[in-house]
Amino acid sequence: MELTYTKCSLDDVEQLRLISEQTFVNAFEKDNDPTDFKDYIEKAFALKKIKSELLNPYSDFYFVYRNDELVGYFKLNVLSAQSDVKRDDSIELERIYVLKEYQNLGLGEQFLNHIKKIAKEKNKKMLWLGVWEENKRAIQFYRRHGFQKFDTHPYFIGTDEQTDWLMRFDLSTL
Repeated sequence: MELTYTKCSLDDVEQLRLISEQTFVNAFEKDNDPTDFKDYIEKAFALKKIKSELLNPYSDFYFVYRNDELVGYFKLNVLSAQSDVKRDDSIELERIYVLKEYQNLGLGEQFLNHIKKIAKEKNKKMLWLGVWEENKRAIQFYRRHGFQKFDTHPYFIGTDEQTDWLMRFDLSTL
């Protein structure tokens, strides 16, 4: 199953906003308070916010296609765009989402392998991410792919304070 990866540009802002909101809603709406979740979605996936993230020179979004069909996307941050760890030799995987209809096909693993390749090409030593502590399936996935928990941080969905595990992958093992 051949995937292609395309770095997003400002021309992609509306499509990026749509897939960002759609995948986040599919993943987390059922597990959150409706009012808090609605407030979060309106702010986090506002067109203006997505546009400002796209314009950040230290963040890159990528669309992922399978047979010319958009199947997901991911976002990488370096330097000051990173949310917690701000080391020159690290890269943050802030978002990685596969559309619901393409899940359980092994695409996440392919995404992650490509992300590790990008990180190596950028001469990074550590790839890290935050994952909600209640997202057991994702935590298992990251552990299977060599990530280890190293810290936690708070993450807010509206007024609901949740805890994300911070997990890292040592790129020197590749």
